[in-house]
Amino acid sequence: MRVKTWTELQEAAFAESYREGINRFRSGFVFRGVPRESHSLETSLQTGGYVPHERHLLSSFRKYALRNSVHGDWVWNWLSLAKHHGLPTRLLDWSYSPLVAMHFATQNLKDYDEDAAIWCVDYGKTNELLPRPLRKLLHDEDVNIFTAELLNRVASSLAEFDALSKRDFVVFFEPPSLDERIVNQFALFSLPSSPELQLEDLLKRREATYRRIIIPASLKWEVRDKLDQANVTERVLFPGLDGLSAWLKRYFANRT
Repeated sequence: MRVKTWTELQEAAFAESYREGINRFRSGFVFRGVPRESHSLETSLQTGGYVPHERHLLSSFRKYALRNSVHGDWVWNWLSLAKHHGLPTRLLDWSYSPLVAMHFATQNLKDYDEDAAIWCVDYGKTNELLPRPLRKLLHDEDVNIFTAELLNRVASSLAEFDALSKRDFVVFFEPPSLDERIVNQFALFSLPSSPELQLEDLLKRREATYRRIIIPASLKWEVRDKLDQANVTERVLFPGLDGLSAWLKRYFANRT
C-alpha cells in the first residue's frame, strides 16, 4: 500500500493490531524498514556471495571470539552475536516497533530521492508454515516467537535446523540482550530454513503473510522530522558516541 500522509502511515503501520479477546492493541506483525522500495529481503550471505561459506564463517567466528562474548554456548546465540557485529549470516533484522522500521527507512539522507518501504510480516501466518516440532514447541510454551533457548531444544546446529523439513519455512526469534542496541531497537531476527532461501519468495507464495507500506520520497522529510521529535533517533537506537554523532550529523544537515 502506498501512503500519502503521516496519518495514513500511522494507520497502515498499526493496522490489524486490535485483539478483541483481550481488548488490547497488540500487533501480530514484525517490521523492517528499507530506504529504497527496490530493496529486497536478501541476507548478507546472499548479497555478499558468502552462502557456500556459511558454516566456515560461523565456526571461525566461534573459534576466534572470546568464550565469554556470548551468554550461552548455543549456535543461535553465536549466530546472533556474529550478525550483531557484521559477520555475513542468513539472519535479517526486524523490529516489533513500526516506528523503528520508519527510522531505518528514513535515516539515510542520500536516499531521499527514492521511495522507501516497510515490510510488515504476520508471524502468526508464517508460524503456520513451520514443521511440526517447531509448531508443537510454540504451542506447548504458549508463545508465538522463539528464543535461542527454545530453538536449541529442537536443533543444536544449523544442519539440524535445515533438516527439520524439506519444505521452506522461516522462524522469527528474539536474540539475547547483547547490548542496549538490541533492547532499544525492540529487535528480533528472521531465520530461514536454508542459506539460499529468499524470504521474499517465501512470503509471496502466501501473500496473506505480509504487506508492504510504500513511503513516497516526498513524505520522507516529514516522517524523519516527526520521528526526531518523538525521540526515535540514532542517539537512542545506537547508544554511544557513534550513534550520537550520526544523529547530530543528520539532524543538522541542510535540506536541499
